[in-house]
Amino acid sequence: MTIRVLAAGDHFVQNRLLIDAIRHAVPGEVDFRELTLPWPVVPFGRVGEVDEASDVEEELIEALRGVEVCVTQMAPLTKRVLDASPDLRLFCVSRGGPVNANLEAAARAGVAVTFAPGRNAVATAEHTLAMLLAATRRIPRTHADLAAGVWRGDYYTYDNVGPELEGNTVGLVGYGAIGRRVARMLEGFGANVLVHDPYVDAPNSVGLPELLERSLFVSLHARATPETAGLIGAAQIAAMPRGSVLVNCARGALLDYDALCDALGSGHLFGAAMDVFPEEPIPQGSRLLTAPNLVMTPHLAGASKETAMKAAAIVAADVARYVRGEPLAHVATP
Repeated sequence: MTIRVLAAGDHFVQNRLLIDAIRHAVPGEVDFRELTLPWPVVPFGRVGEVDEASDVEEELIEALRGVEVCVTQMAPLTKRVLDASPDLRLFCVSRGGPVNANLEAAARAGVAVTFAPGRNAVATAEHTLAMLLAATRRIPRTHADLAAGVWRGDYYTYDNVGPELEGNTVGLVGYGAIGRRVARMLEGFGANVLVHDPYVDAPNSVGLPELLERSLFVSLHARATPETAGLIGAAQIAAMPRGSVLVNCARGALLDYDALCDALGSGHLFGAAMDVFPEEPIPQGSRLLTAPNLVMTPHLAGASKETAMKAAAIVAADVARYVRGEPLAHVATP
């Protein structure tokens, strides 16, 4: 029996990766349709009632006519799309969480939604470590001076140099797939690692106040939930040792960015590195654009060729389970 699949990829998780992975995983005939979404050239946003999606409802509805399975990263599975797509039965989101899918509406419509946990764990862990080192050793700032023809010997003065990882304590807030990898990397540097995660039985686990008080470096790896919104604010940053470094490659909602800018401006924080922000893209006039000793990247910690290939392989495996009538491995709908 031929199954009709819509590959709604983008410029990162490309259609060719999705199609090749499904062809490898699914025996028999597959009738593919393709729709290329504009992300990341065009930023994602809120579409209808879902978040972090490409604004392509009209195009998606047209492409889903007669389609049973959709594999995508950024397509918006809204109630409107579901109502217009009676043949759809499986919607595979090739990212760590299906935030671009209305799970309740999908369940009512009899559509299973799957996702791809752990797809970017290695890339994000590596990027976190790179950001931590870049902020501590002030690599972007010194590079910019050299590129402008300025040699600043004062960077070598005692008050301007940063601490080493070896022998110092790094606190990880969140200990999932990414946090665990960061911990292993840090142990290779000779750092002492503390962990705060109320949902995980982790070694060297402590409460958040103790972690902040004892850690010269703090890196955020928690999920964005109502419980973790604003987890790190002015009081928490003030509890960190003076001269410490804060890194966030998780979610912008975890951190009070005004408090971050205040702490950088006062010198309480030696430096910080951010890959995620409260508003993306960062608006003109934001304090983040002028904050001292801040390293920033545009939400690309999880960006690697391997991430895209893993994402395609994970969703393709669930498409294969669906075709064989087996339980789905990473289903998000009830």
